Amino acid sequence: MGYALVLKYAYTKKKRWFSLIRVGIFGYGNLGRGVELSIKQNPDMTLVAVFTRRDPSTVKILTEGVGVYHVDSVLDFKDKIDVMVLCGGSATDLPVQTPFLAEHFNVVDSFDTHAKIPNHFENVDPVSKKAGKVAIISVGWDPGMFSLNRLMASCILVDGKDYTFWGKGVSQGHSDAIRRINGVIDAKQYTIPVEEALESVRAGENPELTTRQKHTRLCYVVAEDDADLNRIENEIKTMPNYFSDYDTTVNFISLEELKREHSGIPHGGVVIRSGKTGKDLENTHIIEYKLKLDSNPEFTASVIVAYARAAYRMNQEGACGCKTVFDIAPAYLSPKDGAELRKSFL
Repeated sequence: MGYALVLKYAYTKKKRWFSLIRVGIFGYGNLGRGVELSIKQNPDMTLVAVFTRRDPSTVKILTEGVGVYHVDSVLDFKDKIDVMVLCGGSATDLPVQTPFLAEHFNVVDSFDTHAKIPNHFENVDPVSKKAGKVAIISVGWDPGMFSLNRLMASCILVDGKDYTFWGKGVSQGHSDAIRRINGVIDAKQYTIPVEEALESVRAGENPELTTRQKHTRLCYVVAEDDADLNRIENEIKTMPNYFSDYDTTVNFISLEELKREHSGIPHGGVVIRSGKTGKDLENTHIIEYKLKLDSNPEFTASVIVAYARAAYRMNQEGACGCKTVFDIAPAYLSPKDGAELRKSFL
């Protein structure tokens, strides 16, 4: 299981939003730090609680005075929670956790298996509608911020093509998928764009690119001493939705080397729309949205916290059912009111 954020809001006469954020940590410590950092940067939010399926005494968090509870007790907090945010463990955990929790809470999750998002939506939508809750799924930077930019660019440059390049950076989902293989102790996977393909797109050449032509995948794997390395490598390279469509290199290294050389979680990428306008389509336009992230989980957590704010606001207005980033007006994400937004950003 990954992480859960829980938010409690209050609305004042000054039309400012204030909240208490309760965080459930069910996995990677790095994402926990990211969630905590993003909360500190949001003055309308306060960390309140942590839920874990491990021994609560083993969970360390940055905020003093915050209770840590076993996940079995989460429903005891039904009347004290306005929004629960789940992040991490998305490939296998969230398809089960999100529909269950949407029956009791407004939820935001980071489900990131693109091919399975429509099915995830169909599973969450009826539950959240019946409960009168808002469930925002697949929040992060891709899916999430990249998704929004792909949509906007395609609306503006109708005659054009979309390209998405990720990396170079660590994919948490792909790394986690490797760690789930029998015989694997730990792993890091780097997604690397093919430079020739990227430059061709930026030049407006509109190339036809296969998945394999756009990216390569580089894996560093720590295996158990008696593990079958050939089996592990084959399972990685043939894994659908993760590695089977890519040229993948698998390197087996020691745990010490992994910690020494691959302890960070950088990532990033670009979304590019190349399009034509004019009577004879003589003019070429390039829209490019780029992210360069020192910490993938900290940035992802920052996006998730913003959408948690939106989930509560929308539910207060009577909205319910499953939503994606396409359904959320930008103003719902900001702690500023409409007048401040128009003055500051418009």
